[in-house]
Amino acid sequence: MKKRRTSGNGEAPKPIRNLVLVLGDQLHRHSSAFDGFVPGDDAVWMAEVAGEARHVPSHKARIVLFLSAMRHFKTALEKEGIFVHYRKLDDPENQGSIALELREEARRFKPRKLIVVEPGEWRVREDLKRAAKEARIDLEIREDRHFIALHADFELFARGRKQLRMEYFYREMRRKTGLLMKVGAPEGGRWNYDADNRGAFPKDGPMKIPAPASFLPDAVTRDVIDLVEEHFADHPGSLRHFDWPVTPGQADKALKDFVAARLHLFGPYQDALWTGQPWLYHSRLSSAMNLKLLDPRDVARAAEEALRDGKAALAGVEGFIRQVIGWREYARGIYWQYMPGYLEMNALEASLPLPWFYWTAETEMNCLREVICQTLEYGYAHHIQRLMVTGLFALLLGVAPGEVHRWYLAMYVDAVEWVELPNTLGMSQFADGGIMASKPYAATGKYVDRMSNYCTGCRHEPGRIDGEEACPFSVLYWDFLLRNRNRLAHNPRMGLQFRNAERLAPAETKSIRRRADAIRAGLAYKGKG
Repeated sequence: MKKRRTSGNGEAPKPIRNLVLVLGDQLHRHSSAFDGFVPGDDAVWMAEVAGEARHVPSHKARIVLFLSAMRHFKTALEKEGIFVHYRKLDDPENQGSIALELREEARRFKPRKLIVVEPGEWRVREDLKRAAKEARIDLEIREDRHFIALHADFELFARGRKQLRMEYFYREMRRKTGLLMKVGAPEGGRWNYDADNRGAFPKDGPMKIPAPASFLPDAVTRDVIDLVEEHFADHPGSLRHFDWPVTPGQADKALKDFVAARLHLFGPYQDALWTGQPWLYHSRLSSAMNLKLLDPRDVARAAEEALRDGKAALAGVEGFIRQVIGWREYARGIYWQYMPGYLEMNALEASLPLPWFYWTAETEMNCLREVICQTLEYGYAHHIQRLMVTGLFALLLGVAPGEVHRWYLAMYVDAVEWVELPNTLGMSQFADGGIMASKPYAATGKYVDRMSNYCTGCRHEPGRIDGEEACPFSVLYWDFLLRNRNRLAHNPRMGLQFRNAERLAPAETKSIRRRADAIRAGLAYKGKG
């Protein structure tokens, strides 16, 4: 096929029948947006806009990942002879907004129709609708079949249920896909092997862990890195270690590497933490899946194949597959079921600003410093670092959930709102009152001590709630229970915690509240957010 003329600002062959919009998290050649695509009649539109990087102050690595993957995808389409109108970030005419760019391009090309796969964020979807309406061109939003559960599937699951629970949704996903199923029953006779996947490392730490596959920046990525350093110099994060997969081929290599080298120990140590070990046995595949460089079905099947080949145990494979087709799909279902009101939920009436050290890692608490330093360096932290360190502290402190959400959306390379918001606002901060999770993930510093070596050398002692060595996590844990007794005492999963709180003597209660107030007063809240 003859290659069509393409350029950042050139004219597409006219007339254009359909203009297909490809967003930064939709880099899937076989998405529904391309159904019926005819290269001679249709064209693709893509745009890099500063507004999406500044909607929250995005980590530099997150910006680079999206822009580099977009540019590689553009090149792949052009090699097929597809015309791509591509607006680069530093084009002089770039208006800095998806909506403004689309409105102008729609008026310029005058296609019969605009086509897009459903965006991963409510705000973006509404912006596209408005832009199409202003340009007086029909916009067709198509279902995103990257996901296993369609919106109708989740709505059917949710219908008539007093409470939504991931476990039951996950079982439906297993039945639908056939993953880890034998004649209609779960592999091994159990649906869930979570109890087998909560191990901590021995005192001398993890054994030598194979380094994950690394993808050194090519010329395209290096150009993007320079661009981001120039235009987003004030944004958080480092680009010294950028090596994320930015093409489907690289993502496939990353998947094969994980299955071969780390999946066999992912299960036992998926909740463990260790100083100076950002990756441990985790896959590093979430960003590739969320940009649609990898199909979640392929990821889950690769793990299942390792089980069949005797290269990984059932408990670990089940735990990994549950994250891919369970939690990930469940989060998306929650997001679209409850938006846009979900964004404003605040069941615990938390109102404090986010402490400034979340942007700088300048804190004397070892666990928080370790995780935030790692986040700034790589744009990455695994699920327990997010849930039970940075998320736990914000929950216990009483930070406004919207501020916590914006920080997570900004700081992690895999953050797209459909998955980040329910995990942050619902699971981590319990701001939805129990839609996403059945109870708040509230714990003392003893949990962090049990699962990591972060407490070693810290001046705070995880078991103490009085004196200068008191652990802020432990003090704030008891304060959290005291503050939220009326809101949470009815929760059946928190009965033991509240019974323990009731045993506190009046003098202990007063001391805890006084020390919790001192902790809050000692934090700096100025800065971003």
